[in-house]
Amino acid sequence: MIKYILIEDERFAYEEVKRMMKKLRADYQMSGWAVSIEQAVELLKQENIDLMIVDIRLSDGLSFEIFEQYPVDIPIIFTTAYDEYALKAFKLNSMDYLLKPIDEKELDAALCKFERRNCPTPKTPAYRQLEETYLSNNKKNRFLIQLGDAFQYVKTDEIAFFYSEEKYTYLHLFSNRRYIINYPLEQLEKMLDKDVFFRVSRNCIANIQSITKISKFFASRLKLYFQPECPHEVLVSRNRISDFLKWVDDAR
Repeated sequence: MIKYILIEDERFAYEEVKRMMKKLRADYQMSGWAVSIEQAVELLKQENIDLMIVDIRLSDGLSFEIFEQYPVDIPIIFTTAYDEYALKAFKLNSMDYLLKPIDEKELDAALCKFERRNCPTPKTPAYRQLEETYLSNNKKNRFLIQLGDAFQYVKTDEIAFFYSEEKYTYLHLFSNRRYIINYPLEQLEKMLDKDVFFRVSRNCIANIQSITKISKFFASRLKLYFQPECPHEVLVSRNRISDFLKWVDDAR
């Protein structure tokens, strides 16, 4: 059984997270609740837990002080009404950084991330089917990107395409800015809305709105043109043309 604690000084926020946890993970056990840095440190000393859900601003200071007083290697889901602490949160053992008011689907996604990293499950056909069903019903609508020492979200509909280059995956916006993200294309393919995004080649997933021209190319392939322009030539292989054209036809 997964044991977790809540560190939150606002009663309403505490009740909301507790309610969502009971709904989303009825098999998890809440082992304690703390409203201050002092209480949280004492709780950590007494309890053997697997996960922490932690508000950043507490009545007696920032929750980062908890881990300065009592360092632990426990996965943390941070919650806050402010976004200026994202960088510091990710330097700790942070699974996710949820902005208040907390969205139930985003909490569920954070818990799934925790489970994938810390509760490995054999990849049986039944498990894969459940995973596919979850991903198909919970399409990602935003991505966290890093801007220098800060983090910010971009909406999925702002993204023209994703592509891989050497060992990196890039998110390329319609504004012609690009950012490195920590998802391989194989994972992105499952997370994105298939009506909007398509794996057009081995190293590119395109938003239908970014494709401006399609032309025939050597060896029965198709060449794609993008706006903004893709840094690499994108060719649709012969064995993917039928699915690609169906996608284009349905999307248009």
